[in-house]
Amino acid sequence: MATKTKSLKKNRGEPQEGVKTWELRLYVAGQTSKSMVAFSNLKKLCEEHLHGQYRIEVIDLLENPALAKGDQILAIPTLVRKLPEPIKKIIGDLSNKERVLVGLNLIPTA
Repeated sequence: MATKTKSLKKNRGEPQEGVKTWELRLYVAGQTSKSMVAFSNLKKLCEEHLHGQYRIEVIDLLENPALAKGDQILAIPTLVRKLPEPIKKIIGDLSNKERVLVGLNLIPTA
């Protein structure tokens, strides 16, 4: 299990030079099915809408519980958009694509 977590941490989009980079943190607790679904949904969304202009950092709170304090994480999985500002948080497995896109300001609210 630890090997998969480490490979997820390294799996990130490479931003194009001179292009705004989205910095995203996904807080999870181990390799649960909900955590894996959240990462998969996030990766698909980023590939479709951010076209390599993003970085995903997966933070496993079972390995580093103190990191939850910095972003005030109360539930998992939680996605935190660090950049572009303002900081945004989305809780859950990110399966509601429209809600995630609106939450990240990738599409306007209706």
